Amino acid sequence: MIAKVNVEGEVRKLDKPWSPVDLAKVNNQVIRLARLEGEFHWHKHTDEDELFYVFKGEIVIQLRDQPNIRLKEGEMAVIPKNVEHCPKSIKTSYVLLFEPFVLKTKGD
Repeated sequence: MIAKVNVEGEVRKLDKPWSPVDLAKVNNQVIRLARLEGEFHWHKHTDEDELFYVFKGEIVIQLRDQPNIRLKEGEMAVIPKNVEHCPKSIKTSYVLLFEPFVLKTKGD
């Protein structure tokens, strides 16, 4: 049977920030849901791009040597591989991450 995912329902289950959970796998990709609070850490992914989609809230993706990216609900951005970045939330926010299944969530 084909499963459906209620993203709002999954949001209500998340109680720990910065600990993404896998919602669905598509080919070699995964859609992860994460609760963001405060600032993560600076990192980069050397082999994979990472897509951030803000489901609820507002985040800033800080970038080295580039302007920061501010994302509000319904907005998304792709961080290319090898771009050092540091996501932080303006308030408690929920983000869908679209990335290769092999991607290390914490970066390199």
